[in-house]
Amino acid sequence: QVRLLESGGGSVQAGGSLRLSCTSSGYSEFKAWFRQAPGKEREGVAAVNTADNSAWYSDSAKGRFTIAHDSGKNTLYLQMNRLKPDDTAMYYCAAESRGGPLLREDNYGSWGRGTQVTVSS
Repeated sequence: QVRLLESGGGSVQAGGSLRLSCTSSGYSEFKAWFRQAPGKEREGVAAVNTADNSAWYSDSAKGRFTIAHDSGKNTLYLQMNRLKPDDTAMYYCAAESRGGPLLREDNYGSWGRGTQVTVSS
């Protein structure tokens, strides 16, 4: 199982930016970011093909977030701009996709412990 460790979360005001990072202990063809707000289900935010950085985004992330993978560092990033209070959540890194839809939680076999993002209005 791939071990994942997220970092970079914090508290920002609406309109601000954060960059999340996720270091990995092993290879995964696809990696993704998910988030879970209190009282809500975990949702896919963005996914990437680690070979060529082809990316997929949720509707809420399109145009504001950018996912990228640095294969040399085996690190996944999520650049988040123009943050909104609705973006407040625990953000999780996921790896070891199982061949299913890239923004579905059950497609991934390895998960990090998460990093908290809080956006105030």
